[in-house]
Amino acid sequence: MHNAQPAMNKNHTTPLGVIEGFFGKHWNWDARSAYARFLALHKFNFYIYAPKSDKHLRKHWQYDWPTDEKNRLQQLRESYRIENIDFGIGLSPHEIYLDASRDQRDLLTKRIQQINTLAPDILCILFDDMRGDIPGLAQIQIDIAHQAAHVSTAKKIIFCPTYYSFDPVLEKVFGTMPENYWQTFAKNLDRNIDMFWTGEKVCSVNYPQSHLDQVTALLGRKPFLWDNYPVNDGAVKSNLLQLRAVDQSHALLDGEIAGHALNPMNQAWLSQIPLASLPIAYQQKNNYDPNDILEKICIALCGEKLATELFIDIALFQDSGLKNLTDAEKKSLQEKYSDFSGSHYAREIIDWLKGEYQFDPACLTE
Repeated sequence: MHNAQPAMNKNHTTPLGVIEGFFGKHWNWDARSAYARFLALHKFNFYIYAPKSDKHLRKHWQYDWPTDEKNRLQQLRESYRIENIDFGIGLSPHEIYLDASRDQRDLLTKRIQQINTLAPDILCILFDDMRGDIPGLAQIQIDIAHQAAHVSTAKKIIFCPTYYSFDPVLEKVFGTMPENYWQTFAKNLDRNIDMFWTGEKVCSVNYPQSHLDQVTALLGRKPFLWDNYPVNDGAVKSNLLQLRAVDQSHALLDGEIAGHALNPMNQAWLSQIPLASLPIAYQQKNNYDPNDILEKICIALCGEKLATELFIDIALFQDSGLKNLTDAEKKSLQEKYSDFSGSHYAREIIDWLKGEYQFDPACLTE
């Protein structure tokens, strides 16, 4: 794998990483392992394994993975250790607070002890995509987060609240947010525990300083950005390939947030193109030019010939989308990219054109 830029000095303090946290078709194990090297080459700090398709992290959170799957995770964890990239696990104890029995809390302790055998550097306790209109919800979730932190051997705990943005879609889908929900975290959640936040919207393009200041005051800590770009698992975005570099505003976030996690696309290899731009934005700051960086990244990752074709078609992929392509256009594009059959990137474009990345209706927000 090529490095898109010369080795960069990490002249920023914000931890940067990727959270595999989307709905729909998940990455395969080979792609996940390949990301250890990719993230190391591009000066990222962490990877978090939290695919929505892993039922042992969600609906069946009480149960350990089957032996074969656990072995795969052990191997994956080792690949990140070798590359000196922090490895995280995202556990969503699905609606544990609807049954506050002792048994549920005992099961949580047992489950985190099982996760400890993977020796994660980061443990995420995730309450996104769950019902939230429950009295006293914040304190219930705080107690669960504190219990998890007490049992976990991870050096960092990150918590995701049910309402992780000002976006009204969250209350529309998950119920009315309880009174003083965010203020309760500011008051009672251990300050050593970080909190995920997606910005003004579930899928935010940028993060104005005024917004970050407001959220920092509200949560009692700097937010840890869960950046839903370039993710494409929603009803609208599943129709797109989001390949452009991150917004120029990302170059000004260093020091204003606790960390920055990008949620990638269902297409693992194509995701590398926009993902590779984030550390460059942090490094180059005011000199960061998304268009210039996109060209350099594409050539370095894909080779000059494939990069040339991508530039021709990027507006079709990211702006028009699959639904607006005629059958003839899809066929023509498939033929064009079949000339690069040895490329993971071209293969994912062809599969996308064939409709192999279907929208997962379990994804309720966009």
